[in-house]
Amino acid sequence: MKRIFFRRRREGKTDYKSRRNLLMSGKPRIVIRVSNKYITAQIVESKEAQDFIISGVNSKELSEFGWKGSFKNTPASYLTGIMIGKKATEKGISEMIFDIGMQRTTKGSKIYACLKGIIDAGISMNHGKEMIPGEERILGKHINEKLSEDIKKIKEKILK
Repeated sequence: MKRIFFRRRREGKTDYKSRRNLLMSGKPRIVIRVSNKYITAQIVESKEAQDFIISGVNSKELSEFGWKGSFKNTPASYLTGIMIGKKATEKGISEMIFDIGMQRTTKGSKIYACLKGIIDAGISMNHGKEMIPGEERILGKHINEKLSEDIKKIKEKILK
């Protein structure tokens, strides 16, 4: 007899084994998604088999702080992480679990730049330091030398 998997598993959207392990911890999750235009980060709590979004941030919100660059590059991802980390500390959350879903993990990718921003905002998370991009990439020195000064100014504005 052939086993038929759940629909979301067949579509490649949900890994139920890893989801179960995340939910068993009882801690809020930080969900990071990268689209073709933006970086989205959400704080999610699960209660009784339902997910509730506590807070969310989109990289487009960086324009409110004076960001004039792309909303999908590594520095924008880092600043998005700082924004969601600040919101988490305001809500009294000090520890979260990193949930990347079915995205492939690549050393130095945008999702890990966002993770670095969350950690720099004061949230405690388990992570591998070798996966986080280098300081030059986070500060945008590979794009433009002047960009690193802008990133530091925006970081200060967010954390105020």
